[in-house]
Amino acid sequence: MSTRTYDRLYIGGEWVAPHSARAIASIDPATEEVWAEVAEADDHDIDRAVDAAKAAMRGPWSTKITASQRGALLYKLAELVKRDGAKLAELESRDNGKPLRDTVGEVQRAVDWLVYFAGAADKIEGEQIPIRPNALAYTRREPVGVVGAILPWNSPLLLYSWKIGPALAAGNAMVLKPAEQTPVSALELAKLVAEAGFPAGVFNVVPGYGASAGAALAAHRGVNKISFTGSHATARKIMALAAGNLKRCTFECGGKSPHIVFADADVERALIVATQSAFRSTGQSCSLGSRLFVQRPLYAAFLERIAERARRIRVGQPLDRATHIGPQTSAEQLAKTERYIALGKEEGARLVTGGKRPKAFDRGYFIEPTVFADVDNASRLAQEEIFGPVLAVMPFDTEEEAVRLANEVEYGLVAGLWTSDVSRAHRMAAQIEAGLVTVNTFRTTHPMLPYGGYKMSGLGRENGMEAIHHFTEVKTVVVDFDAAPPADPFAD
Repeated sequence: MSTRTYDRLYIGGEWVAPHSARAIASIDPATEEVWAEVAEADDHDIDRAVDAAKAAMRGPWSTKITASQRGALLYKLAELVKRDGAKLAELESRDNGKPLRDTVGEVQRAVDWLVYFAGAADKIEGEQIPIRPNALAYTRREPVGVVGAILPWNSPLLLYSWKIGPALAAGNAMVLKPAEQTPVSALELAKLVAEAGFPAGVFNVVPGYGASAGAALAAHRGVNKISFTGSHATARKIMALAAGNLKRCTFECGGKSPHIVFADADVERALIVATQSAFRSTGQSCSLGSRLFVQRPLYAAFLERIAERARRIRVGQPLDRATHIGPQTSAEQLAKTERYIALGKEEGARLVTGGKRPKAFDRGYFIEPTVFADVDNASRLAQEEIFGPVLAVMPFDTEEEAVRLANEVEYGLVAGLWTSDVSRAHRMAAQIEAGLVTVNTFRTTHPMLPYGGYKMSGLGRENGMEAIHHFTEVKTVVVDFDAAPPADPFAD
């Protein structure tokens, strides 16, 4: 298949050449070959994109288009994404290596998110506050302004919808920098934004490297807010750069999620969900159930069965509909996963299955689903986010111990537990330090449900009306209509 070329950036409603005249090579993770070349933005292009977004905020987007009309535009975009879903899914699979069965689902979920926020656009309301009978006090929720969105490579299209939906519903303009590893779908999405009829400058796409384009966007004084999904180390750098003009920041920074199975659980259901939660997306998920705690009476049998299920996972080519998981997205990520597998062995954990390249592949960034047993919860294998298909399984005895082990980590994004004891479920949900706790399931995400983390897993929340709040400023207005003259403190 010939190399696809995207030699323009999308800025101000136009396709413009990059200032650098350079291109980013996008590598197909299944073949290790360049399959697309994408224009590379630099700080000059970031300036152009921010200026275009600021102009949009001064134009009809803010002055003439109603909230309901914003919603209609988002709904039109959702319809176009749905129309082109098969194409977008295939491009995404080639760009980041996810199986087509996953990317097809993610495109549909992106549609769902856009539809939800399309409906939310005209429901962003202030409040009337009864401070006294002779005055009217109320709040307005106004757009925060120009939003810089910096995205990861693991679920690009879906996460674009998480940013675009609330930002544009609230009336902001956006400059989006996709991950340099997976820039293609952002540019395809820009074509649909243009077709939907959004005013020029409302949405801009500037592919580039984090150290140049990303840093310039985070530091730019014309940007009012940064919405970032990625590592907490990068979030720290963004926060420092954003301090220049006190940008609002929301961060979703990954996790090392505890998945707890009590002896009274529905074992068959728990096995299915625990396997999927540990290995989906080739482990490249911020909410992976990568720390599996099993109550001791169930531990040996559950470990044996989840290892057997891991061996049955079909590792294959992303465009093959029979594939369960594909390759890792980049050579760097594969090397990181392999380092952690070696580290797990060095730390004394017991390798139960996996840990190497599948025999069927001599090219591509493939790795077997890997299960370690008897892992020390204080070890690096259990404490650090790997972003690969590596599961650490550990026993526990009591409810109190399960809570302690679950919380002994610097992350706090997602947690799950399996039990038939309703009281225990609520007790633990209250004690576990995570932004999302699920019972007898794992990681339920939905456009309506706020999503974000405690501790190093981030700041703020995405999804639901809670997300809208992070994309608006609250203005208080007080109108005094008392007919009597005010008291004059300087009269005497």
